[in-house]
Amino acid sequence: MSNSSSSISISNVQLQHITHLTNYNSQIQTHTNPLAFNPFFRTFPGFFLTSSDIVLRHNVLDLSGTFPSPNPPLAYHRAGPRNQILFNPATVRAAIVTCGGLCPGMNTVIRELVVGLWELYGVREVFGIKAGYRGFYSYDPVRLNPKMVDDWHKRGGTVLETSRGGFDLKKIVDAIQNHGFNQLYIIGGDGTMRGAVEIFEELKQQKLYISVVGIPKTVDNDVGIIDRSFGFQTAVEMAQQAINAAHIEAESAVNGIGLVKLMGRSTGHIALHATLSSRDVDCCLIPEIDFYLEGKGGLFEFLEDRLKEMGHAVLVVAEGAGQDIIPRTESQKTEKDESGNPVFLDVGGWLKSELKNWWSRDHPNELFTIKYIDPTYMIRAVPPNATDNSYCTLLAHSAIHGVMAGYTGFVCGPINGNYAYIPVDEVAKEKNKVDTRDHKWSWVRSVSNQPDFIRS
Repeated sequence: MSNSSSSISISNVQLQHITHLTNYNSQIQTHTNPLAFNPFFRTFPGFFLTSSDIVLRHNVLDLSGTFPSPNPPLAYHRAGPRNQILFNPATVRAAIVTCGGLCPGMNTVIRELVVGLWELYGVREVFGIKAGYRGFYSYDPVRLNPKMVDDWHKRGGTVLETSRGGFDLKKIVDAIQNHGFNQLYIIGGDGTMRGAVEIFEELKQQKLYISVVGIPKTVDNDVGIIDRSFGFQTAVEMAQQAINAAHIEAESAVNGIGLVKLMGRSTGHIALHATLSSRDVDCCLIPEIDFYLEGKGGLFEFLEDRLKEMGHAVLVVAEGAGQDIIPRTESQKTEKDESGNPVFLDVGGWLKSELKNWWSRDHPNELFTIKYIDPTYMIRAVPPNATDNSYCTLLAHSAIHGVMAGYTGFVCGPINGNYAYIPVDEVAKEKNKVDTRDHKWSWVRSVSNQPDFIRS
């Protein structure tokens, strides 16, 4: 028997372009990175990254050609300190803003931006913008320093306060110039990143010496390209506590059902990972999967069989699941929130009502208990766990290194475990959906034995 081997050679990659301030202002003076003289750092060959340090978008390829692989492979600039920087730390005026809903870790990111700018690069002019985008033109900036933010990583929420909406490009850009900000650190979800794209494009069009970086924030983990968003692991951990409570309530009752609604407007990552982690869930409903209640293969039939077999059941539903089958009034069909997102109806409350109606109709003389738990605001308001705290620090430092080096219009985040700089417009457009053809969803099905909801 002979051994054979195959190899793959990558002769070129498609490196995604990141705008550099010198692209439209070639007269900017460079400076040696102060980390080279920092007594707490022992720099070594390779410590400072170059433009040839890249991160591949896809690190799993199909050499057989059965499934198409990107050719040439996509790549991004690797995040980290550069030997030469474009900003003189003495002239930096940095602004930090948080937008959208709460998420574990927001305060940690703010803290690490302030401390990182201060300790790594010697920046002394760091400001917080209150109440989201509208804070640029509605409130005075708050001066920040390491002593002020010292314990912020232990708090949930955002000390800077946040809001949805309030995006007025002209007012924001005018305020940025009036306050003399030359670095913008924008923390938020996909809507916030779309706003960051507009700000970046306007500043670039005016050829202003101002760098913009986005730090993606969404507890739902629906930001595309990056491995995960900060706060997600904390959310899954907290979701398990709710599932455990629902399981105890359900098994302590006759024909008991524990119903847990978890966050996930357009994606079901929290519900999926909490299901896999807890092992107490009998059915997991996510936005990526259509489901139905009545008839063969429906949810009611499955739950009836499970109650007969086990005496109890636990049902987890993501907030965006089932929105197409919940009855809506005409006004509800077009209702939007302040960020322009469709207003979702409460799938948990609707399911609770439908389950009660079903049981009283089909089993009028049998006991039935349903306990509905919605831990949404508890989950998103808690401080981050240790893993998310560390992740927030690395995100903040990655953002600082990129901005100080003169990059702008980018987002920082891990790709296949390596931190990279990604064009902000790519992140604003791309969603991270649960791939229901992936092994992970098959794992959910094998754990719960739930139906696939395909009508025969």
